[in-house]
Amino acid sequence: MRERISSIDIVRGAVMVLMAIDHVRVYSGLPAGGPAPAIFFTRWVTHFCAPAFALFAGTGAYLYGRKLADTRALARYLLGRGLLLVVLEMTVIRLEWTFNFDYGDFALAGVIWMLGWSMVLLAGLVRLPAMAVGAIGLAIIFLQKAFAYVPGLLPPHVRDVVGPFWEFVYPAGGKAWPGLAILYVLVPWIGVMAAGYGLGAILQRERGERRRLCLGIGLSATALFLIVGSLTLAPAPAGAPPVLLRLLSQQKYPASPLFLLMTLGPTIACLPLVEQARGWLARLLATFGRVPMFYYLLHILAIHTAALVVTLVRVGTVHPEWYASAPFTFVPAPQRWTLPLLYLVWAIVVGILYFPCRWFAGLKDRRRDSWWRYI
Repeated sequence: MRERISSIDIVRGAVMVLMAIDHVRVYSGLPAGGPAPAIFFTRWVTHFCAPAFALFAGTGAYLYGRKLADTRALARYLLGRGLLLVVLEMTVIRLEWTFNFDYGDFALAGVIWMLGWSMVLLAGLVRLPAMAVGAIGLAIIFLQKAFAYVPGLLPPHVRDVVGPFWEFVYPAGGKAWPGLAILYVLVPWIGVMAAGYGLGAILQRERGERRRLCLGIGLSATALFLIVGSLTLAPAPAGAPPVLLRLLSQQKYPASPLFLLMTLGPTIACLPLVEQARGWLARLLATFGRVPMFYYLLHILAIHTAALVVTLVRVGTVHPEWYASAPFTFVPAPQRWTLPLLYLVWAIVVGILYFPCRWFAGLKDRRRDSWWRYI
């Protein structure tokens, strides 16, 4: 068990470190991808983050349920933690992104919102066998397009009421919510979390068997992405990016099945490869991976503060208005950062965050039955 949880922590810690790259990019003003390979891959490597978070949240729920040996207690935990994450997204995290209190003007249904509501929904599934939950998750992932047609099946008077709320589930052309940007809908992400719950049962198996299964699942998903993605590439118009960049440019909002195969396949395949990882890097990543929510709360605050400092040094004033609706920022083109500056700020922020994360990981170990387990 120690090795299995350690491998999850290491991989999760790695994607958390990668996540910070994209969030520094947000405040740098650099575009989210583009034809230049350096910019493209700066964004692309961070695509692994949300899928890994949702997957391992499900896996962690399964492992915690085994420890509790009580599905009702697990459901209560998921319900409480999920609602806490939703509240944090709408209050603390939104404030950290923007540094302004005008909540009526702009709010974001982001990744923490999605994780929170997905935990609430997962609470209703945990009485089922783990493999059944995993199968439901895979069905949601691969049949997600069906959710777009649900409002159209309803009577008009019901559709008018349900339609706006359904936009939180899956885009179906409903009325937008004023002042609220829905970045992460619940489908297919609840499917990813449910699949992660099923993965938890695999990680409980004997070491050799779980290694074969994780490698088989991960490499098969990656191969399926390469085959189907290559076969479905549209003909390239004149001046189109290279074929590799077009293959890797899969739809993230909402996350398509190909996007999830591309990101989850390598993530799952990595689990058995890091079981025996040792040394300072493994310890550093595992420390971050043990306190994902604490890290998330700190890293947005640290990156936003660092951006204001960098702007003050480069421009002479902090320009808070550039970041008032972050992660949708408006940095003038002449003031956008260079890639070396972006990576320098990222390295400094991650290095600083290691120390409070190490402290908090120790605190959680000492107080395992306290409310700290919700963070």
